[in-house]
Amino acid sequence: MTDHPSTFKGNGCHREGIQWDDRAELHREGDGDGVLDAAKGLRSGTFAELISHVMMMSESERSLYYIEKLGDREYHAAEIAELSQRSDFPRS
Repeated sequence: MTDHPSTFKGNGCHREGIQWDDRAELHREGDGDGVLDAAKGLRSGTFAELISHVMMMSESERSLYYIEKLGDREYHAAEIAELSQRSDFPRS
């Protein structure tokens, strides 16, 4: 998923692979989504930053949170752990 271009009729808005620098928010499981969903975010940053943050938690603590990536796609504990092990994941 990529950001839409900020110009009228902008080109090149699709990039292959995972966009590690997309905006994302950390949420608590069961926070209810809804109209005020954006206000319920506990932390924001890039997708890669939040994956790193979640992976610093204990395994049991990870299951209490999920990452919502730009465009309302949710990533939960098991998928976050898989993404952190990818060879293209930006380390540091």
